[in-house]
Amino acid sequence: MAKATTPETADPVKTRGHRSTGTYVYGLVPADVEMSEDVLGVGNPPGKVRLIRHGEISALVSEVSLDSRLGTPDDLVAHERLLDATAAEVPVLPIRFGAVMSTPDGVVDELLEPHHDDFLAALDELEGRVEYVVKARYVERTVLREILSENPEAARLREEIRAQPEELTRQARIQLGELVERAIAAKRQADTEALTEDLASLGVLIAERPPSHEHDAAQVAVLIEAEREDELEEVVEEFAAGSEGRITLRLQGPLAPYDFVVTPEEEAG
Repeated sequence: MAKATTPETADPVKTRGHRSTGTYVYGLVPADVEMSEDVLGVGNPPGKVRLIRHGEISALVSEVSLDSRLGTPDDLVAHERLLDATAAEVPVLPIRFGAVMSTPDGVVDELLEPHHDDFLAALDELEGRVEYVVKARYVERTVLREILSENPEAARLREEIRAQPEELTRQARIQLGELVERAIAAKRQADTEALTEDLASLGVLIAERPPSHEHDAAQVAVLIEAEREDELEEVVEEFAAGSEGRITLRLQGPLAPYDFVVTPEEEAG
């Protein structure tokens, strides 16, 4: 995985008395990248995105007001949209959402200069590669039918609930819910392993993501050469065909390599 570092997020409450604006950092790119003048980032109103260059690397930044709230869902969307659009064109090291430094000079002095060589090596490693995420979701009725057919206790509790008034079946509902949750977790582990095995046939870097929904079957990130998108799509389509009616799949990308950039602190831990 590529190594990167992230600046500490500035606290607007502490900073407000000294400065009214800060420098928001989105990510790092090679120094020879050019930026369109009409690209907007986070904030209300959104700031114009520009480059701060140092040596052979640059930081994607914009000015933000420290007197207004930063960190809204719209800000997160703007942050990710900028990084994903950049990743589709050039290598980019994403910085965590919400990273604000006091001044443009601080970006150079505290971020770019001390970590220049590590950042440059990481960007070289990511050259020509992008991230895709395969999201798999169980068809709820199908997976519940599977669980009831495989687990006699779950089937018994389901019949008990059906046969009695709701106010008399609270405990049975809790027990059934726990059984279903454990069964889905076991199925998720097996299906994630199966999907990961298929994706590994491409010889790419893979990172498993934790579930974001109770009926997630798998979330797997892949770092692959951009020119091999067709191969990735073929593997995903074959898995989907084998899981038709049971699991639905969605391929997201190209994305910035969020799952394949680690900080020195994370690596040490």
